[in-house]
Amino acid sequence: MRVLLLGGGGREHALGWKLAQSDRLTELVSAPGNPGLEALGSCLPGLDITDPAAVVEAARPADLVVIGPEAPLAAGVVDALQEAGIPAFGPTAAGARLEASKRYAKEVMVRSGVPTAPAAAFTDGAEAASHLADMTPPYVVKADGLAAGKGVLVTDDLIAAQAWAGLCIDGHFGEAGRTVVVEEHLAGREVSVFALCDGERAVALQPARDYKRLGDGDTGPNTGGMGCYSPVSDLPPGLVEHTLRTVIVPVLETLAGDGITYRGFLYAGLMLDDGDINVLEFNCRMGDPESQVVLPRLDEDLLELLSSPIPDRQLRWHPTAAVDVVLASAGYPERSGAGVAINGLDGLGGRSDVLAFHAGTARAEDGTLTVAGGRVVNVVGLGDTVAEAREAAYDAVAAVDFEGMQYRKDIAGR
Repeated sequence: MRVLLLGGGGREHALGWKLAQSDRLTELVSAPGNPGLEALGSCLPGLDITDPAAVVEAARPADLVVIGPEAPLAAGVVDALQEAGIPAFGPTAAGARLEASKRYAKEVMVRSGVPTAPAAAFTDGAEAASHLADMTPPYVVKADGLAAGKGVLVTDDLIAAQAWAGLCIDGHFGEAGRTVVVEEHLAGREVSVFALCDGERAVALQPARDYKRLGDGDTGPNTGGMGCYSPVSDLPPGLVEHTLRTVIVPVLETLAGDGITYRGFLYAGLMLDDGDINVLEFNCRMGDPESQVVLPRLDEDLLELLSSPIPDRQLRWHPTAAVDVVLASAGYPERSGAGVAINGLDGLGGRSDVLAFHAGTARAEDGTLTVAGGRVVNVVGLGDTVAEAREAAYDAVAAVDFEGMQYRKDIAGR
């Protein structure tokens, strides 16, 4: 099968790496891709993956299009591919609203009977500020639309929360923030649960726990994710199947009742507290960086799973543990440094206990691997236990260096 993979981050490198293990794969083309994906096939760096017509034209030779990030889904790329008769794995724009609009996701959760924090949406900064003044801290303010994982503020400072709401509504995130969602703060432990949906059925993937804040001890601003690990050992028994039954399936049934057939990944961010679960958010694709620890543990042919009906059984998993430490550029997440050389990464290729998934990397004309900005590299350690995987990951991180490199030192440490 010829596969077109849309995206160029660490998640897409992990997807491409897993797809390349399939005997069914004859050609992998990634757009825009990255240096890691270049080693697995060819890349189309100039393709605008949010332009449905351009994607359809590029996909005509493909047997399957796999969409990694959220923006092409929200832009209607899958709709255009379906109209052109090209198979795609990912939801239509209507299904992708679960991620593209937090306000809509809340409405669907309420209609589906899915537990979630009470919330209110605002398009006026003064009204949002007044509502926040009546709440007790911590305050949670979210841009309604897609903001690359940076549109959420959790703070004990009322003035900061009110200012953030006003900043979003005034256009800091463009149209994505013109509406803000203010919700009650939920305490507990976070975990990500993923499902693979084929339009009729859903099957659960193994969960992962990620670290959203920039700094150690969950300090600093929110990011797209600074690391994660899998498996997660401190979960209530049966949590994954319980989430599938009480969260994923009811939401899919609500969408089906609205005429939306959902095919793709569906990812529920959960908050656990004394055995109770609440849904923080939905994402309509695999997580980044969660993919980088879940996919290496999956003992299945990913291409077969994405191109065929879901098997009527639980998925198989390797007993391996995986820990991902994200190396980010100077200034991330507010700004992204670029152009500096990355040292030591190529030397990790000979290690059986380490994987390196490229994200914000580029090749200079002389072949030097350089920083392209944002989250740069995912260094994934593998081991029989999370502790062993963590040791492998941080040992490998010590071998990599670039100017301004920043990373958390407490991934999987608690």
